[in-house]
Amino acid sequence: MPNHNFEQPRGKIEYLEVDSPGLQNNLLGDPGNRTVAIYLPEGYHDSNEEFPLLVDIVGFTGSGFGHLGWKAFGESVPQRIDRLVREGKMGPTVVALPDCFTSLGGNQYVNSAAMGNWADFLTQDMIRAIEQRYRVKSSARHRGIFGKSSGGYGAMVHGMRHADVWGAIACHSGDMDFELCYRGDMPGVLRALEAYDGDIERFIEHLRGGKKVSGGDMHLLMMLAMAASYDPDPSSPYGIRLPVTTDTCQIIDEYWQNWLAQDPVHMIEIPAVQRNLESLSGLYVDCGGKDQYNLVYGARRLSRRFAELELTHRYEEFGDNHSGVDYRMDISLPYLYEKIS
Repeated sequence: MPNHNFEQPRGKIEYLEVDSPGLQNNLLGDPGNRTVAIYLPEGYHDSNEEFPLLVDIVGFTGSGFGHLGWKAFGESVPQRIDRLVREGKMGPTVVALPDCFTSLGGNQYVNSAAMGNWADFLTQDMIRAIEQRYRVKSSARHRGIFGKSSGGYGAMVHGMRHADVWGAIACHSGDMDFELCYRGDMPGVLRALEAYDGDIERFIEHLRGGKKVSGGDMHLLMMLAMAASYDPDPSSPYGIRLPVTTDTCQIIDEYWQNWLAQDPVHMIEIPAVQRNLESLSGLYVDCGGKDQYNLVYGARRLSRRFAELELTHRYEEFGDNHSGVDYRMDISLPYLYEKIS
């Protein structure tokens, strides 16, 4: 079994409130004021040194706050970073762990008329607030962003679109190749909605009136969150519309193309995206060979395309699936630190 980390974090955790104009008036009614946990390394208050910044964005149903907590046979992100520093594998860094949870259960970290402009929140509002309050090196080449699953997707897309903000990115099991990881779920989405006469608003109101969310309902909610992220429709309840016909589950090409425009394996063909990735000092991708959401195929496809384009990157593939992959940060965090320090 893995070792349990009994050490308490040696640095200090603070909380920063960020008012985000881009999150105001989202169709979910979620607050535009969000909290970011900030981990300050040991010795931060004893010097005038400026530190590189790492930003941790998490998977669906998660929050940065979840990476601060105790874990059996594991460790929090602050504990892990402290250990890696002790082991000489990386140096001290400031880490931001934003709470980006939404009423649909999660986030893809892109701008959306339904969910809010989460890319703007991360790249503008949050960075500005951090730099005003903390001693972090204020240039893109000293910032890294990393995450797993939805967070891995977010890190990859931010590298593709926002290389002026981030110097290096790490994508753990990120969503990609939407034909494989999402399209096959559409019949199940329609079947689940039949219990609500196909009414998305009725389903969400049912969840809001309940005491808990079942596993099946959570998966349906996740797919609706994907629709609200990739192809929002302000005229629909909560901004959600599906990319398929509700009676025959046929793809509506206009809507599905909006999804694919946000798919990393399609985005890589955009020249501006290629230039952004080329400008990064660090580009890390990994996945499990048994990933139950079929993400490994997109990861392989993207890595091979990177190689064809001669984009320097590091690709790792592990013999497990989508669950319990925090151990991979022992590779990605020192990698990111080396690239941004």
